[in-house]
Amino acid sequence: MQTRVHPDLASLTTGLILAGGRGTRMGGIDKGLALLDGQTMVAHVVARLAPQVGSLIINANRSQARYAAFGYPVWPDQQADFAGPLAGLQAGLCHCTTPYLLTAPCDSPYLPEDLLQNLAKALQNAAADVAVAVTTDPDTLTLQPQPVFMLLKRSLLTDLNDYLQGGGRKIEAWYRRLNYSEALFDDGDAFRNINTEEQLQSSRRTH
Repeated sequence: MQTRVHPDLASLTTGLILAGGRGTRMGGIDKGLALLDGQTMVAHVVARLAPQVGSLIINANRSQARYAAFGYPVWPDQQADFAGPLAGLQAGLCHCTTPYLLTAPCDSPYLPEDLLQNLAKALQNAAADVAVAVTTDPDTLTLQPQPVFMLLKRSLLTDLNDYLQGGGRKIEAWYRRLNYSEALFDDGDAFRNINTEEQLQSSRRTH
């Protein structure tokens, strides 16, 4: 029997776009503002994520005025020195006003349009606190976690604060301590992130 999610799921969920990284592998540029097919990568992410959620916020540590021009609140990390996606997640949870937070990075412009629905089913079926997207590696046929795509309860902020304060930084190590579930997505390419100028050029040619 097909799982039915809450009919008001979108209104109960805030979307968080993670755009707080250094962009080291792309020469230090702000990846979310790199152009792909005439639009910034973050614009592609907004177009796919915003229709799935009731509200949207962006985590960014620089170019904040440019991100704010999209019309959504922009919040920096509370941790210093670009502390990684967990710091961005912490910022998102601090400013989330709904029971659930749905996360996606700024450099994955092809993210699934059913991201929330599928993660919510996995969360509900397992009575979990976190649901993480997974895909199948085409070479090894093993499951590949996509940990920056997750749906989680806002109530996890206290646990995350404690984890970060204790020196933890790895996102998989954090959520695997919790009551988590996984949602399998068939289209692994939808989770492809663009980390280098070469990948950006290739995406321009193929999409």
